[in-house]
Amino acid sequence: MTRITIGQYYPSNSVIHRIDPRFKLLGTIFYITALFFVNNFYGYGVAAIFIFALVKLAKVPILFLFRGLRAVLFILCFAILINLFMTPGDNVLFAIGFLRVTSEGVMMAAQMASRLVLLITGSSILTLTTSPIQLTDGIESLLSPLKPLRVPAHDIAMMMTIALRFIPTLAEEMDKIMKAQKARGADLDTGGLLKRAKSLLPILVPLFVSAFKRADELATAMEARCYRGDVNRTRMKVLELTRFDWIAFFVVIVYGTVVFLTRYL
Repeated sequence: MTRITIGQYYPSNSVIHRIDPRFKLLGTIFYITALFFVNNFYGYGVAAIFIFALVKLAKVPILFLFRGLRAVLFILCFAILINLFMTPGDNVLFAIGFLRVTSEGVMMAAQMASRLVLLITGSSILTLTTSPIQLTDGIESLLSPLKPLRVPAHDIAMMMTIALRFIPTLAEEMDKIMKAQKARGADLDTGGLLKRAKSLLPILVPLFVSAFKRADELATAMEARCYRGDVNRTRMKVLELTRFDWIAFFVVIVYGTVVFLTRYL
């Protein structure tokens, strides 16, 4: 759990770090949407090349980025097995009882695995190259047109950023609690599914207590600094679009166009 990269920030002075957070948010949404239009490995190849180029430009260690996949390895394997055995097809490769593995299932499983890996790595790049303050300002700026409709744009942006930032913090806290329980003789790795589910209670209870304690401390710290939301709020760094931001936006549009063409051509 401590290897989760979503929600962590990797400081660097790269060109990706300097892109406007609003464009990075919109670009990430556009990238994820384009992945769901891919139906062949040519499209996934284009997406993989795009992500690899972003990682190189962001100066983020490739191993640091991909180690986050270990935290979702169970979900990844489960998705592969479901698509491998549950996808119908005519070309049966082999059968295990009532379970049949077809060539269509193998293709579907490979495509699903590629999609999940690209989704996680693409989402991780957003948080790795954008500080929590920049992320909050970007989300609030994108939601600002809804303010006349009494939508609390600043509050929503703040809550989303805090929730995203607390993912690696709570994962690290959970790892510490598990190690402490094992040191006290707790058996968390053996037994059936029901026994292992019951063994999670000594972990979840202190985890929730710690989460509420951290939330209370955060609220106290914000009040001590006279935080009042967006009432009469100013910013030290005002978001301004540059020529480089438009170039980055054009590159994302080109990527989406190429992915779209791989589906139909």
